[in-house]
Amino acid sequence: MSIHILWQNPFSFNKKPLFISEYFSSLDEDEIYILKEYGINLKISRKLFNNAKFLKNLDLFVLEIKAKEWISLKLVKSISITYFNALVNGVINLLLKLLFESGAVLHKLELSFSESFEFKPEIFHSIGQMSYSSQDYNIYLCHSLNLKIYSDYEPRLFHSLFHAIIRIIKSQDQLKWFSIDGEDYPTELYGIISALECQKNSLQEVIIIECTYNKEFEVLKDCKNLETLRILNCCSKLLNLLDCKISTLEIVDCPIEVQTIPLILEKSGLLLQRLSFNPKNLKDIHEALFFLEALKSFCPNITYLTILNIGVSTQLVEIIGNLQKLQFLSLWCFNDIQEEELKIQVMLFAEILPLTLQYLDLGNTWQPYIFLNHCNAPLKRLLIYRLNDEKHTRALIEFCLRNKALNYVGVYAYSDLGENLRKEVEAHVTNVALVQRARIVEF
Repeated sequence: MSIHILWQNPFSFNKKPLFISEYFSSLDEDEIYILKEYGINLKISRKLFNNAKFLKNLDLFVLEIKAKEWISLKLVKSISITYFNALVNGVINLLLKLLFESGAVLHKLELSFSESFEFKPEIFHSIGQMSYSSQDYNIYLCHSLNLKIYSDYEPRLFHSLFHAIIRIIKSQDQLKWFSIDGEDYPTELYGIISALECQKNSLQEVIIIECTYNKEFEVLKDCKNLETLRILNCCSKLLNLLDCKISTLEIVDCPIEVQTIPLILEKSGLLLQRLSFNPKNLKDIHEALFFLEALKSFCPNITYLTILNIGVSTQLVEIIGNLQKLQFLSLWCFNDIQEEELKIQVMLFAEILPLTLQYLDLGNTWQPYIFLNHCNAPLKRLLIYRLNDEKHTRALIEFCLRNKALNYVGVYAYSDLGENLRKEVEAHVTNVALVQRARIVEF
């Protein structure tokens, strides 16, 4: 029973990858000889189990890293970097052939490689012939694979790879999660996105990274059961894909057209519960108001909210106060108002926080000592930017003593806190962990 569990995702182990030798127990003599030529001697002993068959999760980029570590451990003599890279490619291709032809049923496959990796042609065929779990299947596609292959083979190999990926997509009964990373904004998608047409009734989450608009993406408008959409560093036209009602929306580093903001939020409306919004160009106060008014009008059921790259304003403070179901809030804002006005906004912000709020990331704008002196929300976890002088420290101690629910305080600039002040905080607040600031809730 333990063998089945241990070999589901061995490449994720944070240990020396000596287990790779176990995979090679099924190599034939010719393949073993290839490794010996490079100075790797293997003691082959036949195993009771075909360990490769138990594989469930495979990230090919991590596999490449582990292969390099294994080679470094196994080499008995020094070799040039050219020979080392050739050996890495040979080992990876052997591993992929073993894994893809083992009969394993994958739950998750991540296709991404470094620029130095070279596929052997037969590997593409093996990928396409693999079996995949129909119940809980994830696939991560990196369009820009940066494959280094001979020019006369390149068209055929790329065609084989995309054909294999399309076959994987179409073979699934319940494809729930799909991600594509364009890396360099590809203009051609080779039918990969169009293939999602057959998964329109099962897709629940889609992630699009560094892609320009392509008509293939229109197929996502038919995915009526889509619950989560994440668009990162893409062109603004891709935001028009939001033609369905979703509960989780993440928009990061995308140029925003002001008139599209209300439309984006209105389509999801009451269903939207988790929103992460970090636009690339929303600097103007009037543009920000469009977003804030739309959030206020259409999305009162937000429980998780992350807003970055937006200015401190009265409207922002009022919106936060109106979100009466809010549990997690992260605000990294810029400040372009006068000092006295900022103090007023910080006090108002601290006083209007919903009593449902459990987690708060204050960023580096909201002055901690003013906030802490006026906040009565029963926070459980608080992240602040800096705790570097006595007034901040005193305010934190009083807040911790006043708020019995608090059990975690993370500080970004932790080194600024003197040793005496840090010990004083820890002495007065025994029920609260004061640690280096870290993000503790994932979106």
